[in-house]
Amino acid sequence: MKIAIVGAGINGLYLAWKLSKAGHDVTVFERKEKIGKEACSGLFSERILGFIPQSRKLVQNEINFVLVNFPKRTLKIKFRKKFFVMSHAELDRLVSELAEEAGAKIILGKAVDSWPQGFDRIIGCDGYNSFVRRELEAKKTQGLKKLTFRATIQGFLNKKDQSSFVETWPVASGFIWKIPRGKEIEYGIIAKPSLAKGLGDEDKSSSSPLTIARVFEEFLNKNNLKLQRIQGSVVPQGFSLPKNNVITLCGDAAGLTKPWSGGGVIWGLISDEILLKNFPDFIEYRNAVKKFFLPRIILSQVATKMVYLFGFHLPWFLPKNLKIESDFLI
Repeated sequence: MKIAIVGAGINGLYLAWKLSKAGHDVTVFERKEKIGKEACSGLFSERILGFIPQSRKLVQNEINFVLVNFPKRTLKIKFRKKFFVMSHAELDRLVSELAEEAGAKIILGKAVDSWPQGFDRIIGCDGYNSFVRRELEAKKTQGLKKLTFRATIQGFLNKKDQSSFVETWPVASGFIWKIPRGKEIEYGIIAKPSLAKGLGDEDKSSSSPLTIARVFEEFLNKNNLKLQRIQGSVVPQGFSLPKNNVITLCGDAAGLTKPWSGGGVIWGLISDEILLKNFPDFIEYRNAVKKFFLPRIILSQVATKMVYLFGFHLPWFLPKNLKIESDFLI
């Protein structure tokens, strides 16, 4: 079949690789002039090796647990599967090479502003601001709901750190993080652009909400941190897929990100594999992905809200040590 994939992020490239290996004629359209997502922490569970074994050479550090620092309680959460720190951009470029070796055509600098013509299937992997999703939403018959968004800001400290754990500091609707990347340390924040609270406290100085940038700046100043290469991005939420057997969505374009962390690579690759298993039937893909992810999303949303509620207001009810599955809270 002739397949058009819009977006050369990790999901579009992975599908291009696998569909090309299966003998399909795949063309990937990417609006940017080069491949590689820079604004991402690149913290993936070891499941990444099951999808892309070649990515082992990209590992910069290994993470075994996270410290969650509430104002009056610190939780130590261990992972059943360790996490690897990688460059997301390098991972994208690696999979791009695999896709091209398999026969996929990747066209860079090509912004798609109308439906690609002459293709049997179209797959939208074009991120949070997906053209494919917007066009399908406009039809109002596709079963899609509007996405919601959180913002991220990240920067880097030029200091070596091979620690085997991540630290986080919860804030309203998100958290601040510290990730040791081996040759440097990454700090960042994910939350709604405007916050009603800062680090667990109401803003006493103003009746207006705090901004994510202000909360992050106050954290950096308090800890005397001066970061380099500061950049930002957007994380979508509100997973849904279209009722369409010719056009579908994957990854961020589908709003498929973890409710607690905003991470989407492993979840996106799992959905890619479900698509490949059901290809070319996009309706069966939609049903199978919903069956797999919706219960996990709902349970994760509830679990996250409960942990934040207890962490900020009833911290003594939380155990100091927990163990989770890594890519799924439950």
